[in-house]
Amino acid sequence: MTGELIQVLLLATIGAVVAGCLACIPSLHVYNVMGFMIMGVHSLGRFCSFSPDLLVPLFIGMVVGFSILNSIPSILLTAPDESAIFTVLPGQKLLMKGRGAEGVRLTAVGGLGGILLLVFFFGPIAPLAMPFTNRVLRPHMHWIIWSVITFMLLSEWPRSHSSGQGGWLKFMGGWKSLAAGLLTFLLSGLLGFIIFFRSPIAVTASFQNLMPAFVGLFATPWLILSMLSRGRVPPQETAGPVRVGAAVMLRGLLAGAMGGGFAAFFPAITGGVGAMLAGHATATRNDRVFLVAQGASKTVYYTGALLLFFVPGLNMTRGGAAWLLRGLEIERSSGTYLLVLAAILVAGMVSYLLVGPLTRFTLALLQRCSCRIIASIALLVVAGLVLLMTGWQGGCVMVVATAIGMIPVLYGSRRMNCLGIILLPVACNMSGIGISVARWLGLA
Repeated sequence: MTGELIQVLLLATIGAVVAGCLACIPSLHVYNVMGFMIMGVHSLGRFCSFSPDLLVPLFIGMVVGFSILNSIPSILLTAPDESAIFTVLPGQKLLMKGRGAEGVRLTAVGGLGGILLLVFFFGPIAPLAMPFTNRVLRPHMHWIIWSVITFMLLSEWPRSHSSGQGGWLKFMGGWKSLAAGLLTFLLSGLLGFIIFFRSPIAVTASFQNLMPAFVGLFATPWLILSMLSRGRVPPQETAGPVRVGAAVMLRGLLAGAMGGGFAAFFPAITGGVGAMLAGHATATRNDRVFLVAQGASKTVYYTGALLLFFVPGLNMTRGGAAWLLRGLEIERSSGTYLLVLAAILVAGMVSYLLVGPLTRFTLALLQRCSCRIIASIALLVVAGLVLLMTGWQGGCVMVVATAIGMIPVLYGSRRMNCLGIILLPVACNMSGIGISVARWLGLA
């Protein structure tokens, strides 16, 4: 047992380090790399025996590391230009003040707090509480998801702050971002129905059906915007400890744990949607609280969804990592669950220790290369990965998804509306009308 524990902790550490390196590449999601590794394992199995149990701690380390460390490119490589100066997020505000490293550390503190909550609070009670909770809530999943969709669309707010005499021009200006949000949701939902019911992706890559669409909706528009942006990263401070008060930490952890936990448990709800709901529920307005909450929400969502896969007696598959692992013959017992908790804790600690060195590395890289060059290289990497894994069909899906994903960028609506790609098909399927809608669309 001691040898197995050492092996698990070592693989989790390796996974966290690998995820730290991957997290520094803008828009490269860890699930895409894990899918590529799954393909490699299947190919390797033709020539030699390979225990799939070895992938569990490695994947845990990668998921935990990515959830904590992906705030580095999302904050340090997103300098806004003057056209977006009124819609920047708190992390970008700190970046433009030369304190981007502080924003990264605040997010990492929230992420580490989320890991500690998962391991020491949620972990012990999950085998007792989650099977019962799942049985109670399962019949109500459909209307809960529809309620989330309704709130998400209704909470969209006009981005125009102009004042003056009213009229049709002002009315149309106010509805510009609202209409763009609704259009984005409907078009991404239509793309989701096509992928679910008439997927153009080859059968050999069917386990990565959604990968090209997600890359196109969320990754490539941001990279294209970074390539075209005139924003420049000002000189950054790298030294100095992070001081987080108890009130900021508790409020951030509460909001983040609520949002990430909600997203991890309910199907089709992602961390961004969960964080948005938790922000409204807890009235989060302070920038420091927001950053701590975002860090906690990400780790609880990504890591919690994977942890639910191993909870004894639950048999729940949530999140991309669990979907990738479910096709492998992996033992899920009480002993495995304890090893998973240990791997999560070690990976979280290692990832937190990597925040400082990787932040300094990214800042040093920014002094030598502009954001445009970094974004161009990242775009080639993610596009090449899509073509390698899903072929030209996946490339076509990525191009279509990119066109949809550019709508929020151009008209100032929420990028979250792109999640219609999974929210709308899943909500319809769980309500029993998915096949009818697909037939009406000519897809079934």
